[in-house]
Amino acid sequence: MLVDDARLNHLTGNIIAGAIEVLRVMGPGLLESPYMPCLEYELTQRGLAYVRQQAISLTYKTLRLDAIYKLDLVVEDTVIVEVKCVEALAPVHRAQLLTYMRLAKKPAGLLINFNVPRLMDGVKRLLNTY
Repeated sequence: MLVDDARLNHLTGNIIAGAIEVLRVMGPGLLESPYMPCLEYELTQRGLAYVRQQAISLTYKTLRLDAIYKLDLVVEDTVIVEVKCVEALAPVHRAQLLTYMRLAKKPAGLLINFNVPRLMDGVKRLLNTY
């Protein structure tokens, strides 16, 4: 999937703006589950199409493992959004998202940790170079 940088920047900026609004209203410290519908609401308000819990498969040699992973959100069929509510994003979260992006063939991903006072301290934007 080929996406130009300007569109990708605009799209991820809109997603992050929605997440900032969710954190502003809800505050940090909840579990992941209440943030998801709030973020979905904000994406809808911004006119962004998304799929919740999209299943992806993987192949090991000749063995196909169907629907082995479920992605939190896929926005505009371009950006995978993984929502966390953890003390700090860890290298394993980054590795997980990069793997999801590779398996799903998506050009970008956002890790969003809602357990921070200021959302920009909890956001990581990753690009898939395939």
